[in-house]
Amino acid sequence: MISGNCDTCVNYVYEEDYECYSCLVNLDEDEMFRFLSGTQRECPYYRMDDEYGVVKHQM
Repeated sequence: MISGNCDTCVNYVYEEDYECYSCLVNLDEDEMFRFLSGTQRECPYYRMDDEYGVVKHQM
């Protein structure tokens, strides 16, 4: 699933040291250019943060 909403992504976490949210994915130079220029609207690293799916898998 590809989306542009970082709020629901598992890679978007709260950094206590900086007191803000950030993405754990390290983009290379080309990916960062596409992201900052707005030519790529969808994140290829998006994974939905599904807490219920994780718990269901553990049962």
